[in-house]
Amino acid sequence: MQYKKSDFYYDLPQELIAQTPATPRDSSRLLVYNRATKSIEHRLFHDITDYLKAGDVLVVNDTKVLPARLYARTEHGGAVEILLLKRQNIDTWEVLVKPGRKCTAGKKLIVSEELSCTVLSVTDSGERIVKFEYDGVFEEILEKVGSMPLPPYIKEKLKDKNRYQTVYAKYDGSAAAPTAGLHFTPELLQKIRDMGVEIVEVLLHIGLGTFRPVKEDIITDHKMHSEYFEVSADAANKINAAKREGRRVIAVGTTSVRTLESATDESGVVIPQKGNTRIFIYPPYKFKCVDALITNFHLPESTLIMLVAAMTGREEILKVYDIAVKEKYRFFSFGDACLFL
Repeated sequence: MQYKKSDFYYDLPQELIAQTPATPRDSSRLLVYNRATKSIEHRLFHDITDYLKAGDVLVVNDTKVLPARLYARTEHGGAVEILLLKRQNIDTWEVLVKPGRKCTAGKKLIVSEELSCTVLSVTDSGERIVKFEYDGVFEEILEKVGSMPLPPYIKEKLKDKNRYQTVYAKYDGSAAAPTAGLHFTPELLQKIRDMGVEIVEVLLHIGLGTFRPVKEDIITDHKMHSEYFEVSADAANKINAAKREGRRVIAVGTTSVRTLESATDESGVVIPQKGNTRIFIYPPYKFKCVDALITNFHLPESTLIMLVAAMTGREEILKVYDIAVKEKYRFFSFGDACLFL
């Protein structure tokens, strides 16, 4: 069957779009959906331990969000916003700029006394390739002058930068947070480990393509964005051992799903690797590695709701979302979570 973008539409009242994260992190709500019985339970996130058991493997994405939004000015004083997208080498980045007309090749943009950049070229799709000049360590300067690139639907200013990072974030490189992981606290993770659940880390650097809408009417015509991922030999060995022994692999977030399904061969074996993936998961799809998923509520007609629909079926996911709207769950990045078993 050829699905249309409109097949993944649902109606969401604006007031259900979460503007601030829950405090504490694990006090957010949790909708639990059992695929075998098609039943739903309404819990709190810290109750997730009731659904985990010894031997489970919980796979998390340990990417770290860069404070990638920079406010700059031209040499003539015009305001420019820069969004870091992808590092090409030590000083050169692919970026988005606003407004674009001020940022032709050769233009210098000044962020602060310590940081400026020169536009080297304009890509076919309108991004800029820029070379940064700075005095000191780039990451330290970025930490000082950059702000978190919150999604466009979040209008409130984030008081604490760390609330848009998971507590296990390690490796700089994302333009957005793996938001399913935002619900975990160090204490909850320790409790999960103490139960005999193995926590395995993989890496996928999330690009801004994650927020780009699907423009094509037929979803298979959509060109998926490319994202860098890594699966270490240690992670692959642990996951493969679990699969051989019939233990569950539970992905925390759609980014962990995309990483695992990209790294797994047709016989269900995870191959250690690093590279770029454009995997687009939508129904019908046979999962090669992932048995269960923890995720947030996603935008209508997005590639992310299509991925979750591949796990539940399209009609079922729309029913689940309809119930979540009626029950006034909080949606999107700072919203509540779902567990699909």
